[in-house]
Amino acid sequence: MQSNYKNCQSCGMPLKRDEKGAGTEANGKNSIMYCSHCYENGEFTLPNFTVDEMKERVMDKMTEMKFPKFLAKMFTRNMHKLERWKDS
Repeated sequence: MQSNYKNCQSCGMPLKRDEKGAGTEANGKNSIMYCSHCYENGEFTLPNFTVDEMKERVMDKMTEMKFPKFLAKMFTRNMHKLERWKDS
């Protein structure tokens, strides 16, 4: 049984906010787990990133989009629990 994820399991972005709808699998189908910023053609766009690097990237992006820093920190605090990072 497939789960339907509400957030990207790599960066945490709400999937409904993804301008492309979702990332893509190798067969061209939409990913049910990852956004288009993190996952294309069945591969991570930043394959060597660590969870800490992803947290930094997301916080920077949120700050750039005028989110308060405390909100960016709050949003990324549980990133290590997302599927991509669970075994890291």
